Amino acid sequence: MAQIQLQLYDTTLRDGSQQEGISFSVVDKLKITQKLDDLGIHYIEGGWPGANPKDTEFFAKAQDLKLKNSVLVAFGSTKRTDTKVSKDANLQALVKAETKAVTIVGKSWDLQVTQVLKIGLEQNLRLVAESVDYLKSKGLTVFFDAEHFFDGYRANHEYAIRTIDAATKAGADCVVLCDTNGGALSFEIAAAIEAVQKSVTCSLGIHAHNDAEMGVANSLTAIGAGVVQVQGTINGYGERCGNANLCSIIPDLKLKMGIDCVTNKRLAKLTEVSNYIAELANLASPGNLPYVGSSAFTHKAGLHVSGLMKWAGSYQHINPEMVGNRPRVVVSELSGRGNIVYKAKQLGVTLPAKGEEARHLLEQIKLLESRGFQYEAADASFEMLLRRSQPRYKPPFELVDFMVVVERHRRLPSKIDGSEQEVLAEATVKVKVAGKIMHTAAEGNGPVNALDQALRKGLTEFYPDIGTVELTDYKVRILEESFGTASQVRVLIESSDGQEQWRTVGSSTNIIEASWLALADSLEYFLFKRKP
Repeated sequence: MAQIQLQLYDTTLRDGSQQEGISFSVVDKLKITQKLDDLGIHYIEGGWPGANPKDTEFFAKAQDLKLKNSVLVAFGSTKRTDTKVSKDANLQALVKAETKAVTIVGKSWDLQVTQVLKIGLEQNLRLVAESVDYLKSKGLTVFFDAEHFFDGYRANHEYAIRTIDAATKAGADCVVLCDTNGGALSFEIAAAIEAVQKSVTCSLGIHAHNDAEMGVANSLTAIGAGVVQVQGTINGYGERCGNANLCSIIPDLKLKMGIDCVTNKRLAKLTEVSNYIAELANLASPGNLPYVGSSAFTHKAGLHVSGLMKWAGSYQHINPEMVGNRPRVVVSELSGRGNIVYKAKQLGVTLPAKGEEARHLLEQIKLLESRGFQYEAADASFEMLLRRSQPRYKPPFELVDFMVVVERHRRLPSKIDGSEQEVLAEATVKVKVAGKIMHTAAEGNGPVNALDQALRKGLTEFYPDIGTVELTDYKVRILEESFGTASQVRVLIESSDGQEQWRTVGSSTNIIEASWLALADSLEYFLFKRKP
């Protein structure tokens, strides 16, 4: 495709923050702005000054940012019907934000004008023209978001185009066609853009939502039709089903369409940016996000891994490193020996592809998975399984036995809830460490916590730094619901030492034993990694 001068426009801080569960602080927004600048985004929409104190404060503090690649944009709407442009609070807030560029949104669907604004169609055209003209008179770059354009074009194409004409004649630098409800299909996008280009001479942009799972596809279709600005958010954040995902659009443009929108070096930061912003949003990043997700280049089927070992492009559409990601291989009952050999090599263990070690380990994994274990989400447990299969491996401790007692006894009534019962959990553990039997006991907030505390007591004398390990997540899944309380259960534990996180798994019909297996794996993994 011929090279075009395409503008990347990010609206994570405004449209993206409208997603349920997201609430960026001012500090978060400043950090994200800096990160987007490092990525090479051309325009960063910071929010709506005057709409809330947080956005007003953000634009004041953003003046101190030293942006190298990006232009900060303030967002607002066309003026109110009953005020002059020089007195309109919204337009004045945009001017006071002191950004070089502003974006204003206006109606382009006749029904939105008559049913929502409750004004005449000609009056709406005057609002658009007067607002754009006023902001241009202040020396600003002005983008006009034609809200609901594609719905408006479908309902009354003549009026929808007139709104664009009004913004263009008033001096708008780019008119952005918005699929605000996210319901348009790609052929509708292409047809509407073609009609606009025949009627109006102006730079066009695209702002797509994802309600029909078409956000990225519609954005790429619009670019192919000649728009010069594409708006979206990191990870596709946004109201309802989200906005077009820039983490997919950017590599699609550069790697698939040949549009050099960012440098190779900046493209390699994409996964990092995605994860960073997900962390600030306090949301788990979906593993199946294209390009940047943890599963985007993960291989499970034995046939795929076998092909991957022979040729990296056999089951990957790009080199993951180009977007800052990496290939992963998980092991499961669907694995072949290639999965085991590949994973072992990543961990520094060489296994012959056709040797007995790999075959035996694969059979063991399949047997354990038939009993409820699952290793694709528990890499640390798989690594310990691999290490224990090596002849020279010596475990840092060995379980002799454990016992857990849970009892309920009476206590004094609580002033809070009047309860007169207290549940106490106590565990005793015997472990063999360096030839010595350690017999310890501890109470805990539940049986698993008591086991954890008792085991640590026995290990601390030999491994003092084990106190840095914390259990950060604990999940229990019932595997055979039809057996009720006698069902097989799987326990997945996530642990951290403040620097690294790892996951371990245990399975049993006894939830305490399943928890113990996952817990013991977690501590053994930590001790193995820390050994000199």
